[in-house]
Amino acid sequence: MSAPRSSLAGTADPSLPKSRGLSYQQLLDTDTKPVPAVLRECSPRNLGSHDIPVERYTSRAFHELEVEKVWKRVWQMACREEDIPEVGDHIVYEIAHLSILVIRSAPDVIKAYHNVCLHRGRILRERDGNCAQIRCPFHGFTWSLDGKLTTIPADWDFPHVDKAKFGLPECAVGTWGGFVFINMDTDCEPLERYLIGLDAQFARWPLEKRYKQAHVAKIIATNWKVVQEAFSEAYHVIATHPQILAGIGDANSQYDIYENFSRAITPNGTPSPHLSWQPTEQEMFDAMVDRRLDEEPMVAIPPGMTARQVAAEGARMMLRDVSGKDYVDGLCDAELADSFYYTVFPNFHPWGAFNRIVYRFRPYGDNHEQSIMECMYLAPYKEGEKPPAAKIHWLGADEDWTNAPELGGLARIFNQDVFNLPKVQRGLRAMQKPGVTLANYQEGKIRHFHTLLEKWINT
Repeated sequence: MSAPRSSLAGTADPSLPKSRGLSYQQLLDTDTKPVPAVLRECSPRNLGSHDIPVERYTSRAFHELEVEKVWKRVWQMACREEDIPEVGDHIVYEIAHLSILVIRSAPDVIKAYHNVCLHRGRILRERDGNCAQIRCPFHGFTWSLDGKLTTIPADWDFPHVDKAKFGLPECAVGTWGGFVFINMDTDCEPLERYLIGLDAQFARWPLEKRYKQAHVAKIIATNWKVVQEAFSEAYHVIATHPQILAGIGDANSQYDIYENFSRAITPNGTPSPHLSWQPTEQEMFDAMVDRRLDEEPMVAIPPGMTARQVAAEGARMMLRDVSGKDYVDGLCDAELADSFYYTVFPNFHPWGAFNRIVYRFRPYGDNHEQSIMECMYLAPYKEGEKPPAAKIHWLGADEDWTNAPELGGLARIFNQDVFNLPKVQRGLRAMQKPGVTLANYQEGKIRHFHTLLEKWINT
């Protein structure tokens, strides 16, 4: 079945109420370099003020509805192309109770099969790796990498099995930005149509020209949407990350709604409008880098320069060696200093510009009150010198994010975020009010997600 077309309730509404202080577009007016058109876009939408039903986070029945209506039908990111660089390389992508084997079947061909033996139903491959053929460990039924049945032990006893019709059931496969997407509905719309508009957003920052520098996954005791929504807005910064308020324009973030994706832009190197005092440029920079009180300043802000300018120039210096001076010098300050975080329905979160972050959120196994949060770092590299992709580093449910040193200072921020989330899940179970109340603008990305979720559930 083809995906439902998006015809969102509400229209672009620039009159939506905004916080005091500089809007993001006003801040762009102060940039030292030309600002690309993609950052000048404004696409707000009024998606209403209705509550979101609590059962979407707590109900087993709703989880099962998501499996049938969303996970079995929607395009979803499974891995990076570089995770399976050689013929026979494969990853096992699991979502709820479903298991998909994503495999490079030829140098330029990637296939995705339902990871189940057609004989007695055993899972075919249990972990990522490489194989020359796909052989069931139970009885030895074997398929070639292109999904054709090649071997039935004691085939004389299976005259009723037509090998030509006993191939592994496939999923649709597509690629974007160096990522591999799968769709279990082979009658789905093309990935290019599903992601319409996203290419234009990333034209200046092609993710296919990055390599996976880090990949960390952690199990969290909440519904996957609770975790995802915590990383979809800057509204939580005032209470959850107060130490960075001097250097982040949290309430001055810009939120944009498109078709199957949304965008948030949070400015850095500018103070939060929640503050009752005006920080210095040094204080803004120290907050940007989450400097602790027992640490020396990373950089002293020179007279006449702003925190944004210094942060941007520092990023340019680091990128020149790998990306080329002409290219990097053409990037504006905002592209190098601010946070651009996208949500592609349902659970893929690539960051724009030269933020390295990519998130993915999904249920942990078939448990509707446990989830997996993944963070990847995608870094640029010199042409012809692409490093191998980082292997996934799993953190247990009780393990601290700082046990993943490859995340650097972001691990401390994650600890603050994740501290709240199991308590949100407990609160949702205890809640007497039937719905969660969202802001109209600052939580617009969450409203957009639920608008699309409703469309898939009801189609």
